[in-house]
Amino acid sequence: MNLSKLKPACGSTHLRKRIGRGIGSGLGGTSTRGHKGAKSRSGYHSKIGFEGGQMPLQRRVPKFGFKNINRIAYKAINLDTIQKLADDKSLTKIAFQDLVNAGFVSSNHLVKILGKGSITSKLEVEANAFSQSAIAAIEALGGNAVKL
Repeated sequence: MNLSKLKPACGSTHLRKRIGRGIGSGLGGTSTRGHKGAKSRSGYHSKIGFEGGQMPLQRRVPKFGFKNINRIAYKAINLDTIQKLADDKSLTKIAFQDLVNAGFVSSNHLVKILGKGSITSKLEVEANAFSQSAIAAIEALGGNAVKL
């Protein structure tokens, strides 16, 4: 074995096509672009969604619905999740940062506490919004629901 005699395995490398280098190369003339038409010309670029003159999909399918620009999207967290977090970390106050650290939400999310499940300990919970059932369940045990 000699390092100067190493070479790639047979068939693992390929020569690149040298198109447009004369008729004798076999890849001259039209340079693999076919005959005439926009696609054979330099600078060709089709529009996104162009289907060769067929009515494109975005024009065939009708418009539907609308996006409410005033909608506020909350990340929902249930009471049973809050209770599990409080038990695991032995917390009496659940701040927004605790939810971020636990990986339930990102720091740029808005959080809404929902009333699914139940809590068993007195907790002070900070969030952007609460459902009525969540506030009732938290305050029934003497806890406090604090809106940010």
